[in-house]
Amino acid sequence: MNPQSISIEQFNYPLPDERIAKHPLAERDQCKLLLRKADGTIEDHVFAEVPSLLPKGAMLVYNNTRVINARLRFRKESGALIEIFCLEPVRPVDYAVNFAASGSDGVEWQCFVGNSKRWKEGTLKGIVGDAVLSAERIEKVGNASIIRFTWTGNQSFAEIIAEAGELPIPPYLNRATEQSDETDYQTVFSRVDGSVAAPTAGLHFTPELLSATDAAGIERRELTLHVGAGTFQPVKAEVIGEHEMHSEFISVDRRLILELAETDRPVVAVGTTSVRTLESLYHLGCRAAQGLSVTELPQWYPYAEEHPRLSRREALTKLAEVCGDRLVASTRVIIAPGYEYKVVDGIITNFHQPQSTLLLLVSAFIGDDWRKVYDHALADPGYRFLSYGDACLFLSDLHK
Repeated sequence: MNPQSISIEQFNYPLPDERIAKHPLAERDQCKLLLRKADGTIEDHVFAEVPSLLPKGAMLVYNNTRVINARLRFRKESGALIEIFCLEPVRPVDYAVNFAASGSDGVEWQCFVGNSKRWKEGTLKGIVGDAVLSAERIEKVGNASIIRFTWTGNQSFAEIIAEAGELPIPPYLNRATEQSDETDYQTVFSRVDGSVAAPTAGLHFTPELLSATDAAGIERRELTLHVGAGTFQPVKAEVIGEHEMHSEFISVDRRLILELAETDRPVVAVGTTSVRTLESLYHLGCRAAQGLSVTELPQWYPYAEEHPRLSRREALTKLAEVCGDRLVASTRVIIAPGYEYKVVDGIITNFHQPQSTLLLLVSAFIGDDWRKVYDHALADPGYRFLSYGDACLFLSDLHK
């Protein structure tokens, strides 16, 4: 089944503002956890129980991305405030190389520009410690712009943006970033700079819970997907086929790809970003088998008639043959009803916005039960929604 003709209205539900968590709980792992078993039964738990609820011997895969201070503000001599929201690097395109760049080399990023009408030309300048940061608009790209940043001094761009920028929190929180968000909006395993939004399912983990997971015999693995601002965009088209999926950078070690090809362990993904990455690996492997590029996964490739439909082992083994020590690629894949999961056996995730691609991903995994799950949570006033809210654990054996 190709999902392009599906109406997005089928994935709407009422979400009162008071059910959206504005801050996390003081103890991350004490949030509520809704468990939906493979047979469709629903149970209420506490997130700290995760190690005992995961399938025996599972492999837990999480996203190690770290949210950057992507929101930069400049004041023009006229007094106009211009906000530049960094989305993704353009030159150098590699995140690590871009963040390591010096001010004399400069960097270019695709950005949203707030109050753009007040910045028609010229260079913006701002003081960052002992350095002067300059921003120049190079060109427009759709509703975004390519911005060139240069700066004085010896700092890297990572150091500049860390000091000059502000951590971006989700727009639906309807509040300014607070100092507590600098800790609350990062996972305990975040270490690779690049995201403009957190992989929020990971926010519930604590060092103590990770230790308990290890003690339960659960193997932990990590990968990288840098979350883009597109994750917050609802599907505005009436049918899914008219929605253009955003591209996101992924980086996965070849050793993990080979391990996934051979493992008999149930694979449980922490968050939709990990799901998207793991499933993208399978399809990139299929593209490799066809002699196609593995640097980008197109949005509708999984549903194409010419898709070779390899086994998971065949696809991932082939991908490992061509990717070098580490796969670096971008994915535009959309996972929606009609999608057949190939790698993921379980998903830990939060409750998502109505009519979002993230809700489509959940529906592809548990079918129409997504509505039963959300109705159950909405009927219980204790459940909190979205980024700082509570979590779900979905288990299935769909792809075996």
